Amino acid sequence: MTALLTLTVLVLVAIAIWQMTKIFELSQLKAEETGVATDKDNKYNGYLMFAFLIFIYGITIFSFAKYSKVLLPEASSAHGGGYDELMWVSFAIIFVVQTITQALLHYFAYKYRGEKGKKALFFADNDRLEFIWTIIPVIVLAGLILWGLYTWTNIMDVNDEDDPLIVELYAQQFNWTARYGGEDNVLGDASVRLIDIDRANVLGLDESDPNSADDILVKELHLPVGRKVNFMMRSQDVLHSAYMPHFRAQMNCVPGMITQFSFTPTITTEEMRRNPDVVDKVKRTNTLRAKWAAEGKPNSDPWEFDYVLLCNKICGKSHYNMQMKIIVETEEEYNKWIAEQATFKETLASVE
Repeated sequence: MTALLTLTVLVLVAIAIWQMTKIFELSQLKAEETGVATDKDNKYNGYLMFAFLIFIYGITIFSFAKYSKVLLPEASSAHGGGYDELMWVSFAIIFVVQTITQALLHYFAYKYRGEKGKKALFFADNDRLEFIWTIIPVIVLAGLILWGLYTWTNIMDVNDEDDPLIVELYAQQFNWTARYGGEDNVLGDASVRLIDIDRANVLGLDESDPNSADDILVKELHLPVGRKVNFMMRSQDVLHSAYMPHFRAQMNCVPGMITQFSFTPTITTEEMRRNPDVVDKVKRTNTLRAKWAAEGKPNSDPWEFDYVLLCNKICGKSHYNMQMKIIVETEEEYNKWIAEQATFKETLASVE
């Protein structure tokens, strides 16, 4: 309460000083002050516009040079290349248009600055100019929108062609669980109303559904390279978002409904670890962590690249730590790993 009262007094004192300053200014006679900008004022403002133009171009170049290294490496999914191409073309168009229009805007602000005796030319309309600056954006934006719709339709086409692997991603504050369909590649029915912690039925699988018996629940997501994966996503509590940045994949996990996403991994974890961009990022990160270790700071263990599943919706106080490791491996390695995992039926038997 004392701090609040002190802050209130300081604010009131500041307002009082400001009001006294305004009264003092109004009390001064300024016979020569007309409030109209002079040629000198306009010239200075024109130079300042050029200075600001140099500043925004400079900060843009600096940002590209300084922070390009923190961008994601090449996409690791079949659809990711098209996604990135659309994004970079959009960026290029925006950058070129911004560069040209900002240069003209700031140049004209100087060239056509106010000068004594000079009167601005006024004309009501110019059909040719209006046609040009209307039709060009219409054509460019229509092209981008159609391209975007085509890309979106292809990415969101979740189907059973090419014998996809069926995986459920189950979200809850603040962790992920993956469920595989087992030998039959069919997920059993499930509902949050059927969750029974005492029987290790943490996802609410329907024990009466025969398709649930061979389902496999894991805390580490393994995917075979080159095989299409259809994800079924559920949430137990609040809105989450399954975000796999390296695969250019994201889908909301909504309580009470099942959402879907599909992609084909194209680069194994080991291959991505040899990617020059990833190698450089790991080197920079571990250099920083070595410095932290020397200073006794936490989170200073050496880091190794892994694909990761993140939550991209602010779902609570531990949202930042809601993640799951993803391993993309060969078909043989995946088959060996999946064969070592316990089925839902075996898990239930172990707790009875």
